[in-house]
Amino acid sequence: MGLLNLFVRHLFHHFLKGNGRIRIASDSGKCVPHVGAHEVRSGHAAANLVVPANAGLSPRVTFERGAQIPFKRTDVVTLHTEAQSVHHADQFFGLGIAAVGGWQKLRHRLFKALGVHQIAAGFDLRKDGRCACQKCSKNNAFHPVFLVVILGALVCAPAYGTPLPQPLQEADFNPVDLEKAKIGQLLFFDPLLSGNRNIACATCHHPEMGSGDGLSLGIGEGGEGLGRERTPGQGDAKIVKRIPRNAPALWNLGAREIDVMFHDGRLSVSDIYENGFDSPAQEWLPEGLDSILAAQALFPMTAEFEMAGNPKENQIAGAVYDRIDSVWPIVAKRVRVIPEYAEMFIAAFDDVDQALDINISHIVNAIAAFENHEFTSFDSPFDAYLGGDDTALNAEQKAGMALFFGKAVCSSCHSGKLLSDQQFHALMLPHFGPGKTRQWDPVVRDVGRMGASDRLEDAYRFRTPMLRNVALTAPYGHNGAYDDLEMMVRHHLNPRAAFEAWDTNNAVLPEVPWLEKADFRPFDDKRERQRLSARADIDEIVLSDAEVAQVVAFLHSLTGTASVKGRLGVPESVPSGLEVPK
Repeated sequence: MGLLNLFVRHLFHHFLKGNGRIRIASDSGKCVPHVGAHEVRSGHAAANLVVPANAGLSPRVTFERGAQIPFKRTDVVTLHTEAQSVHHADQFFGLGIAAVGGWQKLRHRLFKALGVHQIAAGFDLRKDGRCACQKCSKNNAFHPVFLVVILGALVCAPAYGTPLPQPLQEADFNPVDLEKAKIGQLLFFDPLLSGNRNIACATCHHPEMGSGDGLSLGIGEGGEGLGRERTPGQGDAKIVKRIPRNAPALWNLGAREIDVMFHDGRLSVSDIYENGFDSPAQEWLPEGLDSILAAQALFPMTAEFEMAGNPKENQIAGAVYDRIDSVWPIVAKRVRVIPEYAEMFIAAFDDVDQALDINISHIVNAIAAFENHEFTSFDSPFDAYLGGDDTALNAEQKAGMALFFGKAVCSSCHSGKLLSDQQFHALMLPHFGPGKTRQWDPVVRDVGRMGASDRLEDAYRFRTPMLRNVALTAPYGHNGAYDDLEMMVRHHLNPRAAFEAWDTNNAVLPEVPWLEKADFRPFDDKRERQRLSARADIDEIVLSDAEVAQVVAFLHSLTGTASVKGRLGVPESVPSGLEVPK
């Protein structure tokens, strides 16, 4: 019954709805049918050709718009398509007969009347196709045995390759209240939220640095300056530790599908504590959070080496060691006593009637609104291509895209609309810096997801990053192990070889003389290197230098246009009167 329904549905699509078709034509000069650039309509995004085993063609050939694919024989080919990737319908296979003529043409018309040659409205034939080569004309006939092959394939044939994702759209993101976003912009750039009032969210996530800080491991509270010019501070205020992990980019964190945050996933959507999230705050997370992005904004304020500071230096840092939720009322009070902030909150939030009503949830909801508004990006050339503009990518980028979703298997992890499976994988990136591990762990290292889950199988695994604007977000990896995008791609292709060849000069670390001996202690630990090398989740993939360059070219096509210029931008000043990082 299911097969009958499939047949009837596609018969309906073909005759009544008139779906576009990919046409298979016969090349009269070479007597070889091919798919030509002029014969593939712009509505067809990607597909795979599947041919009978005796047709002399590899059973896995991915093609895109404009691809030229020669056939060694001209019997029957089938087109495997993914739902919504080619015709936006539940299509699986199409059947074509090359260079139909004579009595075969009558048979072709019979099959067309029955809808058999269009089982999935996959492709059609040019009726004027001719084959000038007599010796191959016998191969142009339709053999009934192939119908059995096709019908059997409908049930059991595997899918080949990975289809292109659907285009990102505004509906894929949480809605933004612009008035709240304007408050969030000021708070994002205001050092008021830090313990010693000397570092803002934007210090480590600056729009001019791809929403990061340009460093492998950042310099947090106590440092001076911005980006790669940032210094570790002086005197009693100087840093005593680098931030353990690379500052993650903020692009598209307002997407509805995101349910986990941070490199190790220590914040996730869950009702384990009956407050909507599984987080380091456990049951002490405040109520009234709009999203996981708002929840994320709570935690840098409580981190000693990020924004809180030394416990002896300020009230916020001291409160962290009392209980984590002791910090947030102090931050909220700092904000609400500033008249300009109070007036803006009263105007933007329905449940704020006076300054005393402002709490930490209002503050982080405003910051999340700004981050969602400012860093949403789906206007790259790749996005334009997904939207139907075949000219948005050049030839090298298209070749790189084919590799990314095919031979290079990048899309096995970088999948979906956001180009991330939001899961955790071990890439065997070299250890350096202070690391982040489980409490009371005597070894200086970064155990990744295991530190949050406490499961051994999660050791050294980190969340798959999303890739919009990836060319702007160097250094790469959870610890910024590579400052060059091509080097990061090559590491993925052969993690073990790259790990052994990695040099400490690849890391972008501002000079901190008193930390030099500690910076690469984990990298030099032979036992830890052995543990790390045993946990790689990806196997070697061989690409030529030209193919690597094509993949990198495709990754550059993920860079946005208007979105990277900023929407609200960097404010000239903030209500606290403190210095804006810029």
